[in-house]
Amino acid sequence: MDIASQVIHNQAPLSRRGFLKITATSALSLVFGKMIDLPSQVVEDQCRVIDASIKMYNIPSFEGDVISTYWQDMVLPITEATIGDLEPVHNRVWYLIQKDGYIHSGSVQPVRTQLNPVVTDIPSNGILAEVTVPYTDAHWGSAHNFPVAYRFYYETTHWVTGLSFDKDGQPWYRIRDDKWDIKYYAPASHLRLIPSEELSPLSPKVSPSAKRIEVRTPDQAVIAYEWDRPVFVARTATGAKFSNGNFATPTGRYITNHKRPSRHMAAGNLAYNGYDLPGVPWVTYITESGISFHGTYWHNNYGRPRSHGCINLTPKAAKWLY
Repeated sequence: MDIASQVIHNQAPLSRRGFLKITATSALSLVFGKMIDLPSQVVEDQCRVIDASIKMYNIPSFEGDVISTYWQDMVLPITEATIGDLEPVHNRVWYLIQKDGYIHSGSVQPVRTQLNPVVTDIPSNGILAEVTVPYTDAHWGSAHNFPVAYRFYYETTHWVTGLSFDKDGQPWYRIRDDKWDIKYYAPASHLRLIPSEELSPLSPKVSPSAKRIEVRTPDQAVIAYEWDRPVFVARTATGAKFSNGNFATPTGRYITNHKRPSRHMAAGNLAYNGYDLPGVPWVTYITESGISFHGTYWHNNYGRPRSHGCINLTPKAAKWLY
């Protein structure tokens, strides 16, 4: 989308029948969200554990027997996705892991592993790139023996400004941080450079005034319209109340006129509900204070409020809106 109006409602939720009518898809769309016109969409066949630890169950239910425990950043193969029992209501998607047992989708990030050819001709002003492996460590220098600065996660986006090689001849991209005047280095094969044509506006023949994005906070749903025709819907996680304040997403009508394809978001004390998140992808701002639509890699539990005010989406959904 280019410049478009945004409407955020706090009204009575849609009925199940009404929401299904809008999506015009199966009941799975209630949980996954419907993605339209995504030629670059890929099927993730792995998942990365997001939480400090998660449990595997013998059935797709928290009432099942615990089979095993997995730890943060472990990568597991997804055999299939299925719908569990009625709990939790906001997200009933479970993943079968190698027919061994089930893990809840909200605690893992769907990922895949794709290595990329190395590009040597880097523009002087940099080029945007996305991580295409479950995670990769960004170091303070272009070799593994340098300390790790940050861990970059799947589908995060970063500005590549150069290429260098370590003593073993392995290529490393130089990454420019967009918040602080610092740089990191990450293995070049773990990042895909994004061509500019991939980010051209969708539906260029549709007037910006005919494009509207509606956020329904009771339903935790984002719906995009062209000439009042729904063309996209996705589940979201909007602002919530925390121990240190109410961060509910503000209702009202807004205009999208500022976007960034990558943003290092950091604020507060990390020990007290703060955050430090490099490479947040596809940020579409709606307020001067920084409320935005953006991709999210630190949770996969859409369908209930949990953000600091922003409208959390999967990276693919955020990229579509962007």
